[in-house]
Amino acid sequence: MVKTLLGQVRQYKKDSLLSPLFAALEVVMEVLIPFITAIIIDRGIEAGNIKNVYSYGGLMLILAMFSLLFGVLAGKYAASASSGFACNLRDGMYENIQTFSFSNIDRYSTAGLVTRMTTDVTNVQNAYQMILRIAVRSPVMLVSSLVMCMIINVKLSMIFVVAIVVLAAVLVLIMLRTMKLFDEVFKKYDALNISVQENVSAIRVVKAYVRESYENEKFEKAAQNLYKLFVKAEGILAFNNPVMMLVVYGCIIGLSWFGAKYIVIGGLTTGELTSMFSYIMSILMSLMMLSMVFVMITMSLASGRRISEVLNEKPDIVNPLNPVNEITDGSIDFNHVNFSYREDSEEAALSDIDLHIRSGETIGIIGGTGCGKSSLVNLISRLYDVSDGSVCVGGKDVREYDLETLRDQVAVVLQKNVLFSGTILENLRWGNENATEEECTEVCRQACADEFIQRFPDKYHTCIEQGGSNVSGGQKQRLCIARALLKKPKVLILDDSTSAVDTATDAKIRDAFTRKIPGVTKLIIAQRILSVQDADRILVLDDGRISGIDTHEQLLATNDIYREIYETQIKGGGDFDQASGKEGEQL
Repeated sequence: MVKTLLGQVRQYKKDSLLSPLFAALEVVMEVLIPFITAIIIDRGIEAGNIKNVYSYGGLMLILAMFSLLFGVLAGKYAASASSGFACNLRDGMYENIQTFSFSNIDRYSTAGLVTRMTTDVTNVQNAYQMILRIAVRSPVMLVSSLVMCMIINVKLSMIFVVAIVVLAAVLVLIMLRTMKLFDEVFKKYDALNISVQENVSAIRVVKAYVRESYENEKFEKAAQNLYKLFVKAEGILAFNNPVMMLVVYGCIIGLSWFGAKYIVIGGLTTGELTSMFSYIMSILMSLMMLSMVFVMITMSLASGRRISEVLNEKPDIVNPLNPVNEITDGSIDFNHVNFSYREDSEEAALSDIDLHIRSGETIGIIGGTGCGKSSLVNLISRLYDVSDGSVCVGGKDVREYDLETLRDQVAVVLQKNVLFSGTILENLRWGNENATEEECTEVCRQACADEFIQRFPDKYHTCIEQGGSNVSGGQKQRLCIARALLKKPKVLILDDSTSAVDTATDAKIRDAFTRKIPGVTKLIIAQRILSVQDADRILVLDDGRISGIDTHEQLLATNDIYREIYETQIKGGGDFDQASGKEGEQL
């Protein structure tokens, strides 16, 4: 974990080294001041030598000024190094997340990743800043002050040694008790963030079903669980200060008692005792600072482990050593494919899929919920890897292709349509960042999106709000289809991507595909028979297996599942969607 985290310091190594260096120099200056104070008292004030008072007083002033300068520099470089370190941690996690396959992403919740990149990084940043400055300053101050005390009087210095041993033992016990609690605390943070994320993203549903009270109770429960764990952890940490003060006052009393005796018998001067009181405060303040560092480290260890998990996560899907960078055509072959989302899963999402699709062919895919339709098409663009068998595009196994090349040529419009904050043009250009406005307009015509875009006051420069919340579901689907078309792919996959449009618009989109992109292989997942009945062939899936693949007419005659779906939809009245001349203009 430590090696992983420190690997993110990178360009801030210089600042990370300068900060403890200046902190150590600051301590040296501070440690010398009580020593000079003792000389002023013994050789100046008590000896009646005003010259010594002025000369050593001037030296003390110079030491204080250097201490201030070194302290400012130590703080400056510590802030720079810790802030830069935190920035690198967030960048490192974000960059690594971008390489994750779907199977990697499945291991983490969105709220958990957000917590890692915010709360956890902040904890580690604060701990790193304390380590650079206080964790260096305090031990140096402790050792230096102890050495100076031993120079003055070895026997009296043993008081400090005993205090250090007692305090160290207490700190170790506190750390051991709290580390496990803080692990649980940050897991509860995830649960709290999940509750917030679900509620905010689904606020319309919450209000539609009048579930505000239920959501409030759920959030309050998550907050209370976090509160209880924090109270328990902080309750244990609270023992730190009382024990510290007990040791401090014990040392002062011990030093006063034995120091007075040494002065009486002549083994110690008044100036030396005064300086020892200064050193005892320095030692005990160092111990207090160290205890704060230990507390912060205890809290940040849990955060550090969570950050390291994300940084060390290796993508399940990577480029081969010598990837193929060109796809010859849009032919697709499934060669006895088996697929499970988890290696230890007893149930396969797909079983023995043997399917061969010609380049330019239009394939409809239909079947009941959970039959494996989305799982099937996700394998084509290698969002997941097969468990057994192989998937080939253009005659080559998808595992041989460069991932960027493959996904540029296999455009997928997923079930969950996502638009980003920005203009319509900016969203479309996710498909091709160099596309002209004319090219964007053309693909929008093919996706039947141009008709509603032209009604917006700013047309293609209309701003889309976060998540596309200011456009209807059908409008969002058509924009996503246009975005995929802009990639000019060899394979186009529509995963139930016209479910929110009326049947007339659906028919227009399919007709445009036939006329405008005849050479593109098209796979259309749909719930409606009308959306796929004109396809070259229709694939019927049942429980992860191929039940049949043929034309609409042949499947009606030979496949019971397809015929049952068809009759249910037709006898149920079919789709009564009407083409709307004025589709919900929300902008």
